Amino acid sequence: MILGVALGQAAPTVVAVDDGTATWPVARGAARHASRACVAVDLGGVRTAPVAAIRVGGPCPEALGPVVGSGAATIVRGGHSVTGRRLAPLDTEAVRRFAATCGLVDFAVTATGSPILADHELEVAAIVAAEVPRARITLSYEFGYPGLREREADAIRNAALGPEAGRIADEVARELPGVPAYFARSGGGLVSAHYFRRFPLTCDRGAAASLARGRAALSGGGGRVEISDGAEVSAEVPVEVPDGVAAAYGAALGRPEAHVERIVLARGRAELDRVLRDARDEALTRVVSAGAAPGSAGIEEITVNPLSYLPDGLYRVRVTAGGRPWAG
Repeated sequence: MILGVALGQAAPTVVAVDDGTATWPVARGAARHASRACVAVDLGGVRTAPVAAIRVGGPCPEALGPVVGSGAATIVRGGHSVTGRRLAPLDTEAVRRFAATCGLVDFAVTATGSPILADHELEVAAIVAAEVPRARITLSYEFGYPGLREREADAIRNAALGPEAGRIADEVARELPGVPAYFARSGGGLVSAHYFRRFPLTCDRGAAASLARGRAALSGGGGRVEISDGAEVSAEVPVEVPDGVAAAYGAALGRPEAHVERIVLARGRAELDRVLRDARDEALTRVVSAGAAPGSAGIEEITVNPLSYLPDGLYRVRVTAGGRPWAG
């Protein structure tokens, strides 16, 4: 039995899915014997934490600086060009001062050129971790976008969602002790609780994606819903399925999935093949981290697009990997 769980402002909606049939409501005692729980949640209205944003790059007008609300931000010297050329040495002392004095533990680090070469973001992360041992650090290169401000905004939001994602994951673990938990991705698929804690932005619109999947399965005849009345044997009834139940059902239909997006520099076919192998390996590693059983992990899609208006040999690479969950 697989549990589908939809979290919202009201009480959670829980369905039990077996052989494509969803039954609800589900008794708490029975729920704790599930092989796994698949949780759908939208994070748009949750409480966010103040973020310490570090941008590595050149000076800019104040209006174009990092947007952190009640958090704190700084811009330090360093970064790379779109071809990986170092623009300036990293100002490690400025990073150290900011980390030690900002008073925050949720950090977002964005460096110019990091999708092609992430060295300065990784160096900043090491400095922050040394100065703030409890720091939770998001690095923008992991989101893969070529635009600095787009990457920075996602890194800041991911960092801001981290504490609340941890609280949600802890709550699910308390309610369902011993049941492996997965969380629905915004674009479909699932990630492990560990992955959800680290990259909550991937699940920002998890309930909306699950609702769409559940509605499609039910309307297409690929799913069946039964209503259970206490201890009575359930029977299929022609009722309109509420959005919470449909979202919970859609979450339960997912499987672990992970994406890798990178900007790569490849001068010739051999070099492009090498960077694609690296991206595939990273995607397979990520999907195992997202909860896929290692033997089941496989590449599902690869797209390679040349970047316009930039030097030849620059490509945007996106790799999708999927697999079966560890449990069930």
